[in-house]
Amino acid sequence: MHKPKAIFSWSGGKDSSYALYKVLQENTYEVMYLLTTVNQKVKRISMHGVREELLQQQAESIGIPLIKIEIHEDSNEHYENQMRDVLTKAKSEGIECVIFGDIFLEDLRQYREDNMSKLQMKAIFPLWKLDTKVLVTDFLRLGFKTITCCVNDGYLSREWVGREIDEHFIKELPFTVDPCGENGEYHTFCYAGPVFKKQIAFTIGEEVYKPLTINVSSAEGFPETNTKGFWFIDLLPA
Repeated sequence: MHKPKAIFSWSGGKDSSYALYKVLQENTYEVMYLLTTVNQKVKRISMHGVREELLQQQAESIGIPLIKIEIHEDSNEHYENQMRDVLTKAKSEGIECVIFGDIFLEDLRQYREDNMSKLQMKAIFPLWKLDTKVLVTDFLRLGFKTITCCVNDGYLSREWVGREIDEHFIKELPFTVDPCGENGEYHTFCYAGPVFKKQIAFTIGEEVYKPLTINVSSAEGFPETNTKGFWFIDLLPA
C-alpha cells in the first residue's frame, strides 16, 4: 500500500501531539519531517514562546527530523515566503501533504488550504470537527502530559499560565474558553506521552507579560473578547 509522504506542522503543544499520535496510529501517511516556525530574534516557537532547545528535544524524543522556519515577528509576508521555499523543496523529495492540528476554525483551514493549493499540495486535518471536550479527555487518558506556556488574558488570568492540564484544569475553565483553547485562549508545551520515547525535562522559570491590544472574534457561541496581552511562562531546559 502506497502511503503519501507528509510534513507535519508541529507547534509543540497538545493538539499537535494528539494529531501526530492519531496519524502514526492510523499509519496512512509517512511523516518525513516535523515543521515548526521559530521567532528569529528570540529563538522561541512562534506564539507559544517555548525555547528552541526544548523544541529540539521534542523532535529527538519523537524520532522525526525537524525543519525550523525562522521568521520575523509580525511579518506574515516573510512567513509565507519562507513556508513556500521549504515546501517547494519538500515537494522535490516527493512529499505531497502537510498535516495540521487545527480543530474547527474555518478561516484558518481555508487559509492553509489556499496556500497548499498554490503549491499543488494537500492540507490534512486529522482532528477536524472532533468534540474538543472529548479530545482533551482522550489526550489525558492516553498518558500525555502538558503545561500551559501562554495564556490570552482576554480569557484567562495570570494564574492559568504554567498550569498542568489535568481533569481539574478542564473542570475549572470558564465557560467562554474552549476545552482545547482552539480560539487561542491558551497554548501548551507537551513533554510526555505515547509519541515520545522519553519525557522532556524542564524547570519553571519566570512569568512574562507581553501587552497587545486586538479584537478577538471567537468561535460561534462565544462572545467577542478584548485581548490586552499574553502571559508566558519561561520553560528552562533541565
